[in-house]
Amino acid sequence: MKNFSTGAARSLVIRAAAAGVFAILAMPVQAAIDCAFRPNAPDQHVVVKGDTLWDISGTFLEHPWCWPQVWGMNRDEIRNPHWIYPGQIVYFDRAHGRLTLNKPGTGADAGQPPLVRLSPQVRTEGMDTNNAVPAIPSGVIEPFLTQPLVVEPQALAAAPRIVAAAEDRLYLGEGDRIYVRGALGDVASFQVFRPGKELRDPDTNQVVAHEATYVGTARLVKAAAPGTDVHTFVVTRSDKEMGVGDRLLPVPPAPVRNYVPHAPARPVAARVMALPTESNFASQNQVVTVNRGTLDGLDVGSVLQLYHLGQTVTDPESKGFLGFGKAKLKLPDEQYGDLFIFRVFDHVAYGLVMRTTGPVQIGDVARSPE
Repeated sequence: MKNFSTGAARSLVIRAAAAGVFAILAMPVQAAIDCAFRPNAPDQHVVVKGDTLWDISGTFLEHPWCWPQVWGMNRDEIRNPHWIYPGQIVYFDRAHGRLTLNKPGTGADAGQPPLVRLSPQVRTEGMDTNNAVPAIPSGVIEPFLTQPLVVEPQALAAAPRIVAAAEDRLYLGEGDRIYVRGALGDVASFQVFRPGKELRDPDTNQVVAHEATYVGTARLVKAAAPGTDVHTFVVTRSDKEMGVGDRLLPVPPAPVRNYVPHAPARPVAARVMALPTESNFASQNQVVTVNRGTLDGLDVGSVLQLYHLGQTVTDPESKGFLGFGKAKLKLPDEQYGDLFIFRVFDHVAYGLVMRTTGPVQIGDVARSPE
């Protein structure tokens, strides 16, 4: 099995590769992370519509999320990558332990890899970024990018709330006027949500967030004038009926979609604390919530490995204390999948289950790759 963290790739670092895909600066490989190529990895892969970078990398790598290292990306490029497109061919350069868009052994690819930054040169004209191959399946996570489905306690406490409606209506729809109390700042457009159940940290049992049901949007018509206590809003979109007590949060900025997987900057040990539905399990390409966020070292693109907690079993041939009962044995945690973090708050984060051999359950462990 070829491991690019050894041999030529270690001594030569990683060559700037894939002209026209990434503007690349060679960087040292994190030796602690095993980014081995699959023993049956093909020599090449033709990119087709519907591919993701994760899928393409999984064709070559034991751990698909290692692809930024195989391409030789640095942290700045991770934040703003250039994508690849259907019709291009990804080659496995076995001599240098890397992936490239240039056929190995030809042109600039022959010989030793120079430690220089290459400017995009291949197929740079007429490329529509909307047709680029995404890092992960984007459709699954769209609602979690634009709607506040998890709200942290401090945001909930400070959020403006609907206190009344025109004509004393109990339920509200598009075009209805509502009256809101609370500080708005300089924001005029808000999302409206209904607070749901508390989310408790499985480790501490403390409330770290609340589930929230997105019900629509509202726009400020007139701010509270001197002598009045409420602001006047109009409902601009109603996915569900609004009502008194619903909260308002500013419309979030456009989400980052140039996701590039990487290990967290520091070790993270999280727990799954919420699933996307009323089901007791989640599966591949579903979103789960974990009890760690930016303050714990997670950022967009962080990858965690999922583990089932090892069970405690009885040793049938042992004797317990003073010869009574049987000894208890703790089985190891079993790694069964990967979690791709795509939206992060202070203490919680959303992750997409990328690869799994078993169901995800509340309480499962999600920690930095080993």
